[in-house]
Amino acid sequence: MKEELEYLLSRVGFKAHPNEQRAILEAVNEHRFFLVAGGDQAGKSLEASKGFLAKWFEDMSKFEGEDLLYWFVAADYERTRAEFDYVYEDFVHLFGESNVYVTKRVDPGYIEVMPRELRRGRQRKATIRIETKSAKDPRRLAMRAPHGIVICEASQVDLNTYERCQGRVAPTRGWIHMSGSFESSLGWYPQLWRGWQAPGRLQRSFSLPTWSNLTLFPGGRNDPEILRLERENSDQWFMERMAGIPMPPKGLVFDEFRPDIHVREATWNPDKQVQIWIDPGYAGAFALEAAQEIDGQMRVFDEIYQQGLTTDQIADVAKSLPWWGRAFDGPGIVGVADVAAQQHQAMASVQEVWLEKTGVWLGGRKVDINEGTERLKSFLKPDPISGEPKIIFDPKCSGILSEFGAVGSPIDGQERAYRWRMDREGNIVGHTPEDKNNHGVKAVIYGLVDRYGLGYVGSGTNGAKRSKISVKRW
Repeated sequence: MKEELEYLLSRVGFKAHPNEQRAILEAVNEHRFFLVAGGDQAGKSLEASKGFLAKWFEDMSKFEGEDLLYWFVAADYERTRAEFDYVYEDFVHLFGESNVYVTKRVDPGYIEVMPRELRRGRQRKATIRIETKSAKDPRRLAMRAPHGIVICEASQVDLNTYERCQGRVAPTRGWIHMSGSFESSLGWYPQLWRGWQAPGRLQRSFSLPTWSNLTLFPGGRNDPEILRLERENSDQWFMERMAGIPMPPKGLVFDEFRPDIHVREATWNPDKQVQIWIDPGYAGAFALEAAQEIDGQMRVFDEIYQQGLTTDQIADVAKSLPWWGRAFDGPGIVGVADVAAQQHQAMASVQEVWLEKTGVWLGGRKVDINEGTERLKSFLKPDPISGEPKIIFDPKCSGILSEFGAVGSPIDGQERAYRWRMDREGNIVGHTPEDKNNHGVKAVIYGLVDRYGLGYVGSGTNGAKRSKISVKRW
């Protein structure tokens, strides 16, 4: 640990245990985005508060003389309480109670420090301000950009909140520190943990196991209580809840999907043509993914993902989207749908209903499931030079993100990932995935294959370069 940080922590009366706890605090200033997955009773809130202290101390030099603003964000205000109280106590130790003001409540609340040590000649005092934020009130995540954000109990925050926090620290080139326990091994939080394991990156993840808290478990990994919990519970529960390590999810069709790479804000561009990709459904889900190609990258910026609605009703929902009218009258809207949905005998096909209701013709072609899967996988693969994937998804597209295993289903909140068929031992059976939880995925596959074919990206039929899309207007 750096001498300065060691001195700072000693001033607040904290001494890190000589194990994972110390290793995490020694590394916290080496990475801008930091994730700590903790076991139960591991001291996650204490680690987050001391990690904040380390980042703040570095910011004092980086932003010398400036007022510093920080956010403590959680699923609700009360979940910020532990970190809030720890940091208040630390600042009182550092600057004296008379220089630190704290609100009694955290809903919302703030800590403000106006220390004498920060005087710069005749300039006024620089201040340090920490504000609590609730993910239940997203409007409060759209104010002045903070220098850093602590996301408390991060596994209970949704992906959209995490993406908002990413956007808020961008103007200041600020940092994000996340801590929390794994609720399961699926979702955006475990996926980030896995993606950030490699050292030497802008991001880094660590595990803070329960037994690293030597105050409660003096025997460490071999503490009798830890060994009892390991013996009496499943391996998955022990690894997730005690070790802070997610068990590798089995059977995900798109295991290369990464929230930190493939999920980011994708704003509708009024100067670009909109493509709508549709997989019709009623009992499962009707999925419509809206995308644009910008700078050679497909950006899925909006989605309709509904259960129990007819094609007529979905068409009405589509026409009410804020961008629909301007896109239809401007650069245009082109559509693709499941070709099988266009072949009904006794009633109007989805293609016919959609044309009548919206004026947009839905093209399409038959796509083999495995060939389509490989086409989408090729778009998820980051470019080896730029690191950019060929397709990204806005965080509000929760339907398809749930199929990738990044979030819960928007229909019932449950985990509904698209998986391969598996036997009781967890082995993949057969050569095709289960035909469920794939409505958004299939819609995207139809669109990518219709636009790019099954060959290399940028190729049309028979490998020819495709620079235009045929559009039919009525």
